[in-house]
Amino acid sequence: MAVNKPVGDNARKGAVRKRSQLKTKMQGEEHWTKRSRATGRFMDQKKSKTKFKGVRRERRA
Repeated sequence: MAVNKPVGDNARKGAVRKRSQLKTKMQGEEHWTKRSRATGRFMDQKKSKTKFKGVRRERRA
């Protein structure tokens, strides 16, 4: 198992697997939404306008 040292510094090395994020509009505001790559379902949405840490971003088509 890989260990990202130092433990407890709230930083990750490498991307989160099987997840992606994209910007979605809700009530006129843009928020980051996390999606599962396996099922394509939306999993979580952030209230703040910052991105999810370590999650890859989808390109706009």
